[in-house]
Amino acid sequence: MMKKTNAARILDREKIPYELCTYEVDENDLSAISVASKIGIDPKQVFKTLVVRGDKGIIVASIPGNCELNLKYLASVSGSKKVNLVPLKEVNKLTGYIRGGVSPIGMKKQYPFFLDDSAMNYNEIYISAGLRGMQFYIKPEDLLSVTKGISCKLVEIE
Repeated sequence: MMKKTNAARILDREKIPYELCTYEVDENDLSAISVASKIGIDPKQVFKTLVVRGDKGIIVASIPGNCELNLKYLASVSGSKKVNLVPLKEVNKLTGYIRGGVSPIGMKKQYPFFLDDSAMNYNEIYISAGLRGMQFYIKPEDLLSVTKGISCKLVEIE
């Protein structure tokens, strides 16, 4: 029996449907592209969660696993002049999660959350469930609802 993550308990409490998907963790490759290949899904449907600092504080963004976050886009939609990725060593302190297991659901604080609008092209997307080796399969609308998030353009289309 898998132990429920804090993020899963929040989804249960909010009565938001999801499926849990597990995969073998490779400590040397925690990338969303690696996760996508392990679960047999297009990397565009596996969203990685990044923690960013803007002039108004911490911001969280989830983007397709095969893309890079466009910091100018995120600054613009978040109302910051500029934003930068938070150093990895600070991620756990800020979110309660470790690299490779950062979920936008159930962080220590509710930070402003932005989801790349390409998520809306899918009925469901994969996003970390808060532990390495575990992903949620969830409707993007439900993810936005539980995180009070905003869908917007965050990446360049290749």
